[in-house]
Amino acid sequence: MKEPIYIPYVGITDFTNYGQVQHMLEVFQSNLKREQDRRLHIGVMMSRKTLNGIASSWTDVFPANEALAEIFQSEETMNCLHYADYDEIDVYKNLTKAIAFGGEGINALQLDMIWPNPVHIASAMYDSKKSLEIILQVGENAMEQCGDNPHEVVERLQEYEDIIHHVLLDKSMGKGKGMDAVGLIPYAQAISEAYPHLGIVVAGGLGPTTFDLIEPLAKKFPNISCDAQGQLRTSGDAHDPIEWDRAARYLINTLQLLK
Repeated sequence: MKEPIYIPYVGITDFTNYGQVQHMLEVFQSNLKREQDRRLHIGVMMSRKTLNGIASSWTDVFPANEALAEIFQSEETMNCLHYADYDEIDVYKNLTKAIAFGGEGINALQLDMIWPNPVHIASAMYDSKKSLEIILQVGENAMEQCGDNPHEVVERLQEYEDIIHHVLLDKSMGKGKGMDAVGLIPYAQAISEAYPHLGIVVAGGLGPTTFDLIEPLAKKFPNISCDAQGQLRTSGDAHDPIEWDRAARYLINTLQLLK
């Protein structure tokens, strides 16, 4: 059985410039305890529409394609492009194009998709000639397709076992809805038992005052990773800019909880 080789992370999604990365990295490093082995995940959003210049409600929210390489400058962070396409259109072509915009600094890719074709994913990774950590989002719709059954999810993941490195359990999907940590435990347990080499990641309503939603999972899975998005705004709406004071407090509080 393969062993886990990736360091767990604490994530923020919706960076739009490198100055924000520098700010959050300073906060992260200042609050990371010597015994903690964690990384700061720099999440940048892109959708199939924004990639291809198709107008959407996210056009003026996500950074321009050409800005990705600059945001992903740091060699001290996990630089992750979150690619969203719930319709699975031209996946191979679009992923290859999206990864190229990440420049030399991109080192991770999150698939915000519903059980994408693993052949398309593998082909895009091979042709990109980059060694990327792949995070597969298993969201509300993906779970529903498996009858909300953790063991069915485990069976479905078998198709991706040699392609992905982390599984993200996220019923909120960027909308800021509070995580049901207890309800996610059976999924995390089943996945970790079947695929101990895969990192378990959770998201859903995490923020400066709700960071403790993760606590029931963290007690059972000390190496769990997490990501925050919607609740880094007072409004809870990912269309609004991140309030970086809230993001800083989320990092500080989460690192304290996960110590």
